[in-house]
Amino acid sequence: MAISRRALIKAVAASGALTAASVAGLPGVAWAANTAYAMAYFTETPSFQGADYGLHLAVSRDGLNWTPLNQNNPVVTPTQGQLGLRDPFVFRKQDGTFVVLATDLKGTNFGLNSQYLHMWDSTNLTNLTGYRRIRMHTLPNSHTWAPTAFWDAARGQYAIVYSCNSGGDVLMVNYTSDFVNIGPQQVFFSPGFGVLDGDVVVDGSTTYLYYKNLSTGLLHGARSSTGAPNSFTTYTSGLRMGNAIEAPLLVKNNDGSGWRLWGDSFSPVNADYYIWSTSNIAGNSWTALNQRDYTPPLNAKHGSVVGISDAEYNAMVSRWGTPNWVRLKSSNLPDYFVRHSNGVGRIDPFPFDPYQDQLWRMVAGLSDSAGVSFESVNRPGNFLRHSNYAIRLDPNDGSATFRADATFHRTAGLADAAWTSLRSANFPDRYLRHAGNVLRIDPLSAGSSVTDRQDATFRITP
Repeated sequence: MAISRRALIKAVAASGALTAASVAGLPGVAWAANTAYAMAYFTETPSFQGADYGLHLAVSRDGLNWTPLNQNNPVVTPTQGQLGLRDPFVFRKQDGTFVVLATDLKGTNFGLNSQYLHMWDSTNLTNLTGYRRIRMHTLPNSHTWAPTAFWDAARGQYAIVYSCNSGGDVLMVNYTSDFVNIGPQQVFFSPGFGVLDGDVVVDGSTTYLYYKNLSTGLLHGARSSTGAPNSFTTYTSGLRMGNAIEAPLLVKNNDGSGWRLWGDSFSPVNADYYIWSTSNIAGNSWTALNQRDYTPPLNAKHGSVVGISDAEYNAMVSRWGTPNWVRLKSSNLPDYFVRHSNGVGRIDPFPFDPYQDQLWRMVAGLSDSAGVSFESVNRPGNFLRHSNYAIRLDPNDGSATFRADATFHRTAGLADAAWTSLRSANFPDRYLRHAGNVLRIDPLSAGSSVTDRQDATFRITP
């Protein structure tokens, strides 16, 4: 029986005989060895309580639901220039190893212009070495923002593309063979209106460039048959969710089934990610995903995504560790998370500050170790418990009543068996649910209304 080249490569990859490095130079099949994803990002929140301008990493099996690593703390922070970064871009090179590029800027003073980018090397994203700060251009009073990179096979070099101002907002490019010795800058994309935040992905014989049109505030896609400077033509209509969006992030699914486009919205609230998907990157048909279907890393801003192997996924988790806290995401209000506020348990749309109000240590049930209890991360010793059926955050007084009130049993979600519902330990016909944004326990069953069952269904997620 004949077997396709793609099926053969996937079978060998699954056996472990084929590594990401060994397929990196094979056109169109680099995804075959990748079974998971890594994201690089920095963090901000609406009032900047969660702002951190170091390099953060997260991993995901499906590219939609993410686990922050290192307790969502940075794995490395720049020690030169402005001592911080934005817009980190992680890229797999032809030899299978990685390079990370980032904007040289700490905070939001966008008038601080730098001609440099931060760079690191990494074998498998378990360590970052070779830190350097490299000058990209000689233009006075001009920034070097939002780097991306791609392999230009025709040149036999890597292209580093970034936002710059040269008589207007354009995308510039420098070519390099090693991300150490960098060629001179030249204009890469200048369509006659201001552009920002380019992301470039090569797929077969086509190079795709997604960018923000500064005159309209929309995200667009352009393409080229060569990938050469000034060879791109816009082919999509504009996209936006939220009131304002930036940082388009284009990702091909590991299994080759389609593409996703991420966008970072900063209005009406800062640090809110959205995703579109398509089965045909060459077309002009992007569908917005329901926020129920994805959970970005906590507080993530302007990140980048790269496919990784199972071995790389496991190595990153082993090296950096996963969070010792969880969040509870509402099923029917999927941008809402369980939090405490003034001693009351409720759900609110995220992002919000203090962002720590949504972080819980899920521990063995205080009254029954087969159950679970939720201890506040920023109010240690305080637990979610019911009192007169209303959910409160109260300090553990050690009483049997408190321990029972604060204990829940995890069950298959009443509205979705892949999610979770939480049944009260001492009122076993009652489940945790939201009603008017406030949490309480109510009698529920499989025969309850669709809305009631949805109100009592949550995703327990990092």
